[in-house]
Amino acid sequence: MRSTGPVRRIGRLLMATTATAAAGAVTALSLAAPPAAAAPARTTEARPGDACTAADLGTRHPYIRTTEVSPTITHFKGWYVTEGTTGQQTVSTDTTTVITVSVGLDDTIETSFATEALSNVKATVGLDVKLEYTSTSKESNSVTWNLTQPGYYGFYKGTKKVTGTYGSLNCNRAQQDDGSWALEWTEGSGSGSFTTFTTLEEGAVRCQDSVPADSIMARAQALLDCGSAAARADHPAGEVAPTARQKQESQSPTPRPAPADGTSTPRSTASASTTRTALDCSTEAYKIAVPGKPLSWGAPLLADDGVRLRPSSIFSAHLDNWRLCNVTERNGVIEASLWNWGNGGCATVAEQNASTERAVLMTVPCAEDDLQRFYIYRDVPGSSKIGVQNKYTGSMMGYDRYADGEFVRQYSSGRQDGSGTFDLAGV
Repeated sequence: MRSTGPVRRIGRLLMATTATAAAGAVTALSLAAPPAAAAPARTTEARPGDACTAADLGTRHPYIRTTEVSPTITHFKGWYVTEGTTGQQTVSTDTTTVITVSVGLDDTIETSFATEALSNVKATVGLDVKLEYTSTSKESNSVTWNLTQPGYYGFYKGTKKVTGTYGSLNCNRAQQDDGSWALEWTEGSGSGSFTTFTTLEEGAVRCQDSVPADSIMARAQALLDCGSAAARADHPAGEVAPTARQKQESQSPTPRPAPADGTSTPRSTASASTTRTALDCSTEAYKIAVPGKPLSWGAPLLADDGVRLRPSSIFSAHLDNWRLCNVTERNGVIEASLWNWGNGGCATVAEQNASTERAVLMTVPCAEDDLQRFYIYRDVPGSSKIGVQNKYTGSMMGYDRYADGEFVRQYSSGRQDGSGTFDLAGV
């Protein structure tokens, strides 16, 4: 590792001053100020610019940017009914469109972030949409309907497909117009597209039926292709061969929604080098500690172990000391690699666990790898409280419970009890 001399460049990034001359210049990571008081938990969806508290530094929330609702036919079959064949009919339809619930690249909907995003979609569009992983292909294709008139029918199943984009909010400090500082929900890492749908509707419709415009039934009626010669011709009772329009509809795949900026929770494709990369690190070391308590992040001695909460002592062998390396800052948010003084490795989420909720934070040989890069969200100047987010996965760092030896893990939305807020204390 290549260390710099005095911490000039990184010191400037980590330094901020208060607006009043009486306060003087203080570093953002100073321990001199008392901890910020926690406020009651939020009861409404966060929006950019809303106030947050120090307990929110380790959390992350989605907000819905855009939505689009479109009636979609998922199963269809043309059916001809003649005199004497009316009454209840059960028809096995063909699949025309498959809709799968997804949030960004996450189509398993197993993380709290994805579930919260879909809950926000439900509130935004006012529809009872699916909040868990499922697909319209899992639905039965059988439709039973009572037909009272002869004619050319379309038996269908359909739904309202809901798509759109979401952003990710993190709590971070922001300077106000009067020069003071406050904590606000700001645009963080992780945005993309979502898809979900409402409960499937089924029925049968004829060309001559009057139906509501822009409804699922109207979409099914359009598939009948009523103006075509095939639709106007007489047929024996039963199935009618698909029209050209129906064939075209069934052959059009539903594209998978792409993330808006490539930073959604991924199925990892990154790979770490086995050789250590030279880093430009600060000479100052830090402890990443639980505020007001003795336990802090302790790196492992064994490669297959993870970062754990440990007490600091003369026997810690610098495993509790971390340096910030290759530091950059954008919109008030620091990005850095976390190099451990004790074992010489960099903090990371293992590649095979990148999309896993509660994956353990590890250390590995340092490399040019976004799995080893972290965003640091800071409290107002005078407080050393921070939240830590992995750049590649978008997840926040936290722990299940406060205990000696407890793993530091990633959580897609962070820990809502405030246990993802840490102190970055200079050693």
